[in-house]
Amino acid sequence: MTKDEITPALAEFDRGIATMKDADAAWQALRVLTDRLVGAKLFTVMTVDWDNERAGRIFTSHPEAYPVAGTKPIHYDDWFEIVHKQRQTYVANSLAEMSDHFFDRDVIAALGCASVVNQPIEVAGEMVGTVNLLHEEGYYTPERVARCAVLSLPAKTAYLASFYFQRRD
Repeated sequence: MTKDEITPALAEFDRGIATMKDADAAWQALRVLTDRLVGAKLFTVMTVDWDNERAGRIFTSHPEAYPVAGTKPIHYDDWFEIVHKQRQTYVANSLAEMSDHFFDRDVIAALGCASVVNQPIEVAGEMVGTVNLLHEEGYYTPERVARCAVLSLPAKTAYLASFYFQRRD
């Protein structure tokens, strides 16, 4: 992907943030940017409540399969170590690779997905959430994963913009 392809996508994201009317619009702008730069059949965003050791979904492209509701306990495993502690992107390109970390792999498969990228969102030195992209098996090639790096700053922007609206309420 070239700068000439990335620049208009980022400009569209910027317009989405600048004109948003509610918190979900920030995540929708990030989802559109993600689709243009990387691709995702399923796009979700999770936040982390460190004080209560819980995580919660705050945005989803598929509310019927992955609703925005409630929280779940943080599960400490090697996925947690990679994403939350090391703050590195986690990539798996098959359901077999995901099997130890994703209890919901049957739902993932039913949506036609078998690969995942979990990208941490870090703000002010704190890991505040993850952007989660899922697609068909083998989809997240090294080239596509490299494009995910472009999403880091927009993810932070979407996070801060979404909480701007929550603070106003």
